[in-house]
Amino acid sequence: IVALVGVMALLRPLLLDVVPTIQQTAALALGRLASYNDELAEAVVKGDILPQLVCSLSEQNRFYKKAAAFVLRAVGKHSPQLAQAIVQCGALETLVICLEDFDPGVKEAAAWALGYIARHNSELSQAVVDAGAVPLLVLCIQEPEIALKRIAASTLSDISKHSPELAQTVVDAGAIAHLAQMILNPDAKLKRQVLSALSQIAKHSVDLAELVVEAEIFPVVLTCLKDSDEYVKKNGATLTREIAKHTPELSQLIVNAGGVAAVIDCIGSCRGTVRLPGIMMLGYVAAHSENLSMAVIVSKGIPPLCTCLIEENEDHIKAAAAWALGQVGRHTPEHARAVAVANVLPTLLSMYMDTHSSEDLQVKAKKALKNILQKCTYLPALEPLLHDAPPNILKHIVGQFSKVLPHDSKARRLFVTTGGLKKVQEIKAEPGSLLQEYINTINNCYPEEIVRQYLKTPAGEKLVLLS
Repeated sequence: IVALVGVMALLRPLLLDVVPTIQQTAALALGRLASYNDELAEAVVKGDILPQLVCSLSEQNRFYKKAAAFVLRAVGKHSPQLAQAIVQCGALETLVICLEDFDPGVKEAAAWALGYIARHNSELSQAVVDAGAVPLLVLCIQEPEIALKRIAASTLSDISKHSPELAQTVVDAGAIAHLAQMILNPDAKLKRQVLSALSQIAKHSVDLAELVVEAEIFPVVLTCLKDSDEYVKKNGATLTREIAKHTPELSQLIVNAGGVAAVIDCIGSCRGTVRLPGIMMLGYVAAHSENLSMAVIVSKGIPPLCTCLIEENEDHIKAAAAWALGQVGRHTPEHARAVAVANVLPTLLSMYMDTHSSEDLQVKAKKALKNILQKCTYLPALEPLLHDAPPNILKHIVGQFSKVLPHDSKARRLFVTTGGLKKVQEIKAEPGSLLQEYINTINNCYPEEIVRQYLKTPAGEKLVLLS
């Protein structure tokens, strides 16, 4: 690193060389060094090279402008502090002027540098907006060059992501309509950036999501879920998720467009993190209402969510699947049964109890279990859990038996023959606790002599004191 910092000191005078080719080559070399790591990027800042580059950006030929913008991008990408150093030396205004350059390559290099500055935080993004970049970036996405369209869309995405206010400035410049027109562009890399930009706008508020929807992106965006490019799939699912999460009405619109079925197909056709936004989209849709949750069930959304829960290696993907299943099953006994018959409850329980599970997975699995159990009256799915569940989960399971058994004679008979009643007598409940009340309610469903024969172990010791 020390040697490379020394090299930078040698390169700096070459930026002022009388031969333009030497100037450009020196700038490219500086850019590559600065791109390598933050220490070298810092050396560019400390070496007082930035003011020189900014000055040359407005005066030199297009080749040098591209090289200078490359150095600014290479420095700014590493950290907010280095990006701030670029802002402080007055680079933004000059980069914005470059967005109006005749040469598409210069525009592209400038847009790229502005994006790398804006992506760090809302303050830097606001500085890019204040410099007047947004209207020119919207013009850039209308240019014929694909590479320029990609970078301009990416930069608009980086500006929009931080806050509703920043996203609104992008919307006010008329970006949505132009982005929406490019969803069907055959270039996969452009589609990725377009979908990302629309997602970053839609995520902030209902109003912004509605503006994106009004650009008639459905059902067009659903074709992206079948794309051969994994990132197009992922970004298409992300856009659908960011719209679905806001309101039942927006979710219903997606359902009506065939969005739930398309997302379910997408989850089934890919693996890993590409599945994540689709899993979450189904969870958001199901969370809004009984009818929307039923739309997920009817579209056969439960089996792929169960597959994700079992197949995936990453805990955060499993956690998302657990959460989504909890949202599907939490509404009514019918919803809970649809999830329970997929035999997902033992899996959720084992993930909650597994010490190797991440904290997030344990929390999501526990919450999903409780959501489903509190509505589940399908006893065959609950009975296996009686033997393994810890007390905090057991009370919900026993609680459901105490609700169903008093009113269902067939279930009462089965509960004895399958060993459920015996198991309930083995539960050690605190006297006066809710769990003890549930046990008492169950025991009161049976003649006293049947209950009594389960009260003693072979050794003759009483396991549980029952009132």
